[in-house]
Amino acid sequence: MPAHAPNHRAAQSFINPPTNRPAAKRRPSRSLAEPRTDFLFAEWNNKAAGFVGYGSAGGVRAVEHLRLVMAEVQVATVRAQVMLSLREDFENYSVFKPRDFHAKVLGQMLDQVIAWSGALKNLRETAA
Repeated sequence: MPAHAPNHRAAQSFINPPTNRPAAKRRPSRSLAEPRTDFLFAEWNNKAAGFVGYGSAGGVRAVEHLRLVMAEVQVATVRAQVMLSLREDFENYSVFKPRDFHAKVLGQMLDQVIAWSGALKNLRETAA
């Protein structure tokens, strides 16, 4: 098993598009992950999550929103996150060509997810 391949039952990683942020004031908006969180609430309790965002600003606003959703389902989110720019990390805004430094940040994020997953193991076992 690769170094950054935690048991899927202990952790989650999310790739979050920029459209996941509710912006319209006239109607409520739900992120793509919210229906999943409603259905998987108990299964996701006491787990860790990391985020990869993409968009014109690296998907930071969408990830910001998803962090709040994850807090409501008792998921611990890690600080490190990969922020991909549509302009800098996608050739012609469509072909994925990430800059080299993203590999280091991805490694940091996955290390944090693995560490937090381990720290939360007792809580998951107690709740089971």
